[in-house]
Amino acid sequence: MEQKQKEYEIRTGCSRGLCRAAIGRQDRQLNTYDWLADVPGNADSTDLVEVQFKHTRKGYYHNVNKLPLKKGDIVAVEASPGHDIGVVTLTGRLVKMQLKKANLKSADDIKRVYRLARQIDMEKYHEAKAREHETMIESREIAKGLGLQMKIGDVEYQGDGQKAIFYYIADERVDFRQLIKDLAAAFHVRIEMKQIGARQEAGRIGGTGPCGRELCCATWMKNFVSVSTSAARFQDISLNPQKLAGMCAKLKCCLNYEVDDYIEAGRRLPGRDVMLQTLDSDYYMFKTDILAGLVTYSTDKRMAANLETITAERAKEIIEMNKRGEKPESLQPDNKQREPEGPVDLLAGDSITRFDKSKKKKKKKPQQPGAQHQEGGGETRERKNKKKPRNEEPKQ
Repeated sequence: MEQKQKEYEIRTGCSRGLCRAAIGRQDRQLNTYDWLADVPGNADSTDLVEVQFKHTRKGYYHNVNKLPLKKGDIVAVEASPGHDIGVVTLTGRLVKMQLKKANLKSADDIKRVYRLARQIDMEKYHEAKAREHETMIESREIAKGLGLQMKIGDVEYQGDGQKAIFYYIADERVDFRQLIKDLAAAFHVRIEMKQIGARQEAGRIGGTGPCGRELCCATWMKNFVSVSTSAARFQDISLNPQKLAGMCAKLKCCLNYEVDDYIEAGRRLPGRDVMLQTLDSDYYMFKTDILAGLVTYSTDKRMAANLETITAERAKEIIEMNKRGEKPESLQPDNKQREPEGPVDLLAGDSITRFDKSKKKKKKKPQQPGAQHQEGGGETRERKNKKKPRNEEPKQ
């Protein structure tokens, strides 16, 4: 059995049915898990490959030269003008599925893969990448001199250094025709301007969120869905803009992750404006625990008074009784008042000094025989020769 397992691993490069090319840390931001990587003939099913460039830019290309490409290979691809350098992130059948999401209008938009990157290509690539930061700083000064209300957030040079893409943020429409002329004269390359939003900028820069993990937009998130404050209302989250805003100063994308579950669970709760009537008094909804299905009612509309916590099923039973003109004795079922559950102290019966080390008593040094007569010798004899108590009977 072990011999067959080793032969399978050598033949397919896989272990236990999982391909090594599909698992592991996602080293590319828009990486896709290739769950078909260990299927025989997957790489030969299509000549399309997915190539990713800096940060959030990727494209799809035809492998017309039938190169043995695999995930992680650095290739030179067709660009306009010249060529670009990128990393292969996906091959096989999944590329066709990803191609549908790209919404390419025609087959002419799919260009070709020239070759695997050579040493000369990599030298030009690293030389072009080394100029990106200085180009971004200088382009910001040029835009500021022209008085344009825009922020250039990033610059990306093409692999051969013939073209540069300037990513900018602007609240309003900007006329940057003069800016393109000045940038072309300053850097002697072809200029392309791309407008991005605040979320895309945060994804390109990266960072750590309040949850302690790396930003979703900088790791796995590809499409940005609009987030509204209604998502926070459905989840009973405080509408505090400082807590709801993320690193991009917009509403956090994670507000949409669990909102569907909260909406579904909220449908099982009674309405907030429904009043429960009992023989004692009337109760108004005070707060709810949506996922647990618990509702807390108060006898006062504006403040917490005589709070009673019941389940959503019990609340609906009382509502149906009130519709029939009946009033229960109390909110609790079977006239049993539930005591409010407080926090449990797990260390209530333990001593606060249980971890302290017990101090060892120092042993007294034996006194010399001569010192007993000089210092307190008579007192020691008196203690030894103490009289027996009167009520003690003599031993027979």
